[in-house]
Amino acid sequence: MTKFGQSQPVRRVEDQRFITGKGRYADDISLPDMVQGVFLRSPHAHAKILKIDTTEAKQAPGVLAVYTAADLTAANIGVLPCMIPLKNRDGSLRADPPRPALADGMVRHVGDPVAFVVAETAAQARDAAELIEVDYDSLPAAANLATAMDTGQPQIWPEAPNNRVFDWEVGDKAKVDGLFAGAAKTVKLTLENNRIIVASMEARVSLAAFDKQTGRFALHVPTQGVWVLKKTLAKIFNLPEEKFAVYTDDVGGGFGMKIFIYPEQVLTLFAARALGRPVKWTSERSEAFLTDTHGRANLTHAEMALDKDNHFLALRVHNIADMGAYLSTYAPMIPTMAGTKVLSSVYRFQAVHARVEGVFTNTVPVDAYRGAGRPESNYIMERLIDIAARELKIDRAELRRKNYIPADAFPWTSAMNLVYDSGDFANTAETALKAIDWAGFETRRAASAKRGLRRGIGMAYYLEATGGAPTERAEIRFAEDGLVDVYVGTQSTGQGHETAYTGIISELLGISADMIRIRQGDSDMIPTGGGTGGARSLYSQGGALLSTSDAVIDKGKAMAAEMLETATGDIEFAAGRFAVAGTDRGIGIMEVAAEARKRAGVGYDQAAGLDTATDHQIQAITFPNGCHACEVEIDPATGVTQVVRYVVADDMGRVINPTIVKGQIHGGVVQGVGQAIYEHVVYDNDGQLLTGSFTDYCLPRADNFPDIEVILCEVPCKTNPLGVKGAGEAGAVGSAPATISAIVDALADLGVSHVDMPATPLKLWQLINERQTQAAE
Repeated sequence: MTKFGQSQPVRRVEDQRFITGKGRYADDISLPDMVQGVFLRSPHAHAKILKIDTTEAKQAPGVLAVYTAADLTAANIGVLPCMIPLKNRDGSLRADPPRPALADGMVRHVGDPVAFVVAETAAQARDAAELIEVDYDSLPAAANLATAMDTGQPQIWPEAPNNRVFDWEVGDKAKVDGLFAGAAKTVKLTLENNRIIVASMEARVSLAAFDKQTGRFALHVPTQGVWVLKKTLAKIFNLPEEKFAVYTDDVGGGFGMKIFIYPEQVLTLFAARALGRPVKWTSERSEAFLTDTHGRANLTHAEMALDKDNHFLALRVHNIADMGAYLSTYAPMIPTMAGTKVLSSVYRFQAVHARVEGVFTNTVPVDAYRGAGRPESNYIMERLIDIAARELKIDRAELRRKNYIPADAFPWTSAMNLVYDSGDFANTAETALKAIDWAGFETRRAASAKRGLRRGIGMAYYLEATGGAPTERAEIRFAEDGLVDVYVGTQSTGQGHETAYTGIISELLGISADMIRIRQGDSDMIPTGGGTGGARSLYSQGGALLSTSDAVIDKGKAMAAEMLETATGDIEFAAGRFAVAGTDRGIGIMEVAAEARKRAGVGYDQAAGLDTATDHQIQAITFPNGCHACEVEIDPATGVTQVVRYVVADDMGRVINPTIVKGQIHGGVVQGVGQAIYEHVVYDNDGQLLTGSFTDYCLPRADNFPDIEVILCEVPCKTNPLGVKGAGEAGAVGSAPATISAIVDALADLGVSHVDMPATPLKLWQLINERQTQAAE
């Protein structure tokens, strides 16, 4: 399949299943005697619930039950927890208001679940939900992040005065203040990182069953890892973990949003136990807009200090982060610990200080979305550098060159106290700039101008820091049908895990790829796992596959030595074959496994044959990085932006499969450009979602893009045995700032230094006309 560091563009082994319609997604699953659930959701962003009358709904055709918060309280069902403890600047703990699975006395965003109707069919459940009478006392909403903490704004939670969830800081404030005081030049910028909807291809599903004899729950749900969900549900239901089995099959996109605990999972489990029948809920797309966690949603003021030679000295950031109406599973971590660790990026800052305030608003909760805080921080950094370059009248690329961490300086301890193990930032940047012909751009700008179009070029260097659980598990079993099952603790949501893992095992054990099956997403079959998030899968799971394969080989040598009647120390292993050193006597690994399995049945001391499981300790995170370069043309008559060229030079460490890596980068670039130009969640002052469908919320489409050119610059990571760096989020980290950089460059002669995302046609058309009118006057 592949050889470590020797990239081969192997086609994905899972794609045959997908393109022939043989994928198995959660909504494809039906269980005997299954019934359907539908939620009644709040039409108000903020209101007291004075009364709920379910009488008529319970009597509707096909209805089996209607549940409200009172039913959950009576059954001692707990609230949905936020998993992230956080201390404020003064040492106190963040606010921690409860999040019930059904609204209890108050609704706090449009779409908040109020009641759950279970019927024989989904249509019957929907009809019955419309019969529920809820008496609301509507309250003013605090839906605007910019004003939610102002005096006199509606109070969303009594536990969070002025709607402030936390007030957190990191970095050396005194040192930063001193560097600013002595700086030759400072630049500052206030910007918005706009709220976006995840819009995964597959909507969320929850299918629950309960076995009365064993007292066990079974939950079929699309996730990014079943184990956190299993542990959390056990706490909510006040039951041992072994009473829950969670299953995830194929997943049509996650992007962070499918990691979290949601009310729908709790209610389907609760109803399945109460009714003694499997209960299924499938999200409609309109529900997804109102209930899936949203992403980004930050307002930031940032400042940068430079010395007389234009070297970066210090960075100061004050970020206001929208949490929505409830704290989602990992929400407080995203703008704080996850995002700020890359604030100094690839540059030689001496000090950084960041203050982050989390704010409740009467909107959908916000949590991790592809990149989880790192795109937001990189955006801040790259926009500041562009503004500094224009104010100093220095080429944007040249200012970055002066400040990159040099290739001979690794390991480098950043201003955020992270140790970067490897990188060649200057060379990676030059690779991208040369590929897009940065030096020859003005010729192309002039050619566009002759056609009445404004052309701009932009760049952004990004640094990603991967994350996730500190251990990962892998197990290899030689099945009785002659195939090899590899059990992994991560969860593919479309990235190509099966192909990558198959390639690694195929090379390590010399087993043909068509004999390897990757098993995932079964909390009974796989006892523990770190799941997928933070671009952790290949470096964490890959390390576990390495250690497990080594253990299999060691077992195999002992077994082969017995079969070949020699000492274990005389056995060598290569290309799937155990052989006596210096002879032609040998035996294949599959034969050894078959013999070991036979002997295991008659008391052989290696009771599991060659079957082996190991837990791999992850020594350090990785730091993918790269340079994005983007060219756009803007039509001043319409404000429409067309991306006409896009180049990425990426350092993902050693690349196991370039086809998969490039595909991941393509997808991330599209999501970042989507945020920069097209996507924007809009609420009105009453907290009503104005962009509640794809009619009003614009996703990027294929014809919005040229071919995305990806150049892989392999600088091996030194902190994991594969030498890889996480690729899953990187494309989304650098694309938004590169795109805005290009758009601003196209408008620079009008005196434009910054445009907030999204740079929609209306926004640009108004800006161009306003500046041209001002110039004419």
